[in-house]
Amino acid sequence: MRNVRNPLAIAIAVAVAVALTLSGCLKSSAAPQTTFILLDGSSRTAADLQGKVVLINFWATSCTTCVAQMPKLASTYDKFRGRGYETIAVAMSYDRPSDVVNLAQTRKLPFPVAIDNTGAVAKAWGDVKLTPMTYLVNKRGEIVKRFVGQLDFVRLHQLIDQLLSES
Repeated sequence: MRNVRNPLAIAIAVAVAVALTLSGCLKSSAAPQTTFILLDGSSRTAADLQGKVVLINFWATSCTTCVAQMPKLASTYDKFRGRGYETIAVAMSYDRPSDVVNLAQTRKLPFPVAIDNTGAVAKAWGDVKLTPMTYLVNKRGEIVKRFVGQLDFVRLHQLIDQLLSES
């Protein structure tokens, strides 16, 4: 009986470790060294964001879920920005720049909005094609969580708070 239990326990432990790794709980990877071109013509690089907790949100003006969660992204930004938190909303390459500017202005988005005209930023961040796709990056520049689809803002706020508390 002992020999049967040990392989089962090992198999369960391996399965849990794989699941945690795939979900982003155990392993973090370095954020790509990309340059974000913002609506005002300025740019931000990954190096500029070192020392901050950063949410990178890939979105599209044609994505109803993306647009619907913008007010909550704005309130999240307002809640945490004084503690070293940043958000960059990256519009997809197929978005018309005028539509992106219009949405950012009419919604009064308080965080930087970038346009990925060439698709190079989306490609660098894992060849993003689906939106919304959101990455949370810690102060060391490591991706600690990737969210596909609509965000769970209660869980997101807990994670941001935890990452901001780390040195």
